Amino acid sequence: MSTSGIADPRALLRRMFDAAIAAAQPAHNVPPHLPPAPKGRLVVIGAGKASAAMARAVEDHWPGELSGVVVTRYGYAVPCRRIAIVEAAHPVPDPAGLAAARRMLEVVRGLTADDLVLCLISGGGSALLPLPLDGLTLEHKQAVNRALLSSGASISEMNCVRRHLSAIKGGRLAAACHPARVLTLAISDVPGDDPINIASGPTVADPTTCADALAIVRRYGIGLPPAVREVLDSGRGESVKPGDPRLARAETRLIATPRIALEAAAKVARESGVTPLLLGDAIEGEAREVGKVMAGIGRSAAQHGQPVAPPCVLLSGGETTVTVRGSGRGGRNVEFLLALAVALDGLPNVWAIAGDTDGVDGAEEVAGAIVAPDTLARAWGKGIRAADRLADNDGHGFFAALGEQVVTGPTLTNVNDFRAVLIAPGR
Repeated sequence: MSTSGIADPRALLRRMFDAAIAAAQPAHNVPPHLPPAPKGRLVVIGAGKASAAMARAVEDHWPGELSGVVVTRYGYAVPCRRIAIVEAAHPVPDPAGLAAARRMLEVVRGLTADDLVLCLISGGGSALLPLPLDGLTLEHKQAVNRALLSSGASISEMNCVRRHLSAIKGGRLAAACHPARVLTLAISDVPGDDPINIASGPTVADPTTCADALAIVRRYGIGLPPAVREVLDSGRGESVKPGDPRLARAETRLIATPRIALEAAAKVARESGVTPLLLGDAIEGEAREVGKVMAGIGRSAAQHGQPVAPPCVLLSGGETTVTVRGSGRGGRNVEFLLALAVALDGLPNVWAIAGDTDGVDGAEEVAGAIVAPDTLARAWGKGIRAADRLADNDGHGFFAALGEQVVTGPTLTNVNDFRAVLIAPGR
């Protein structure tokens, strides 16, 4: 055992993170939800970082005929025999995603009431299905996406705007499948698990309006190209609303959620003699502010045994935001960790990990990082001031310099961010 009372804090944190990812794997979660065979055809469509792995799970467990197409992020494809796998860009869409969205609408055209559409949806689908409304272009969608990503808007706010500029989101994909039955299997990456916010809800009725989207644009001071503003001002971007008869045979099932991932990590903690405290799976807000709050709770646990006594771990999920004002690359998990480290100020016996369960924190091919009691001291030894890097939104550069990045590669799933603050007993 180490002087902290936990043999290897970094290894324990990584085991918890890996368990969270494993709990959300499509191979485990898709098969129990597969429906009976329809009288007619089974057509499989989907979008998101987990969609290719979900498609593979369908193929491996479906005894009859099927066909279809899904789109996933570059590097996240897995081989399928009967379902076409397309790769496209995320988080800023590209022509490959545009072509995939058009192809998807072609695939579901002309279906009958005897047919079944199995739609496989996971986080990342918003960027991967960038089909603009008439009068808009892919360049318009790219510009709006970039502005949203750096604005500080929450994921639900970003997706509200996206839905009202899209020809496929906000229930429009399900409407295009009518009169076929539509069953959506969704892996949630959004706080609250509302299906309308998972990939901007391509198969779900949307209660929000163009006016709501405009209010978000005003709230964050987002500049819009004139053509985009016209779509929202005119109401031409209205999505498919609750009660629309085209969605009467559309059903959504959540097959994996952030809560499932946190509970898997909690099990690893208990098996290691560490008490887990789940603080919530839907935590939002500026990443640096959430970092300060978690540092405060961690300090209280370490010094006073409240709200839980060491050895313990504070577990949380959700999706924070980063308003990029500096020259750094952002990344909500590394920003959270950098703020946490600054607030803890070298407090002994406290470690932390934070990472995106899809393996990509922002636009970086890095899932997240690890903080230790000596993080600030090691940085200072290299001439790096953590507070300065935080002010510059340069969490990725900070943790790269310390060799504390967590790199998983494509995880083939996505249940949002995972955060664990581990408090060991004092000496």
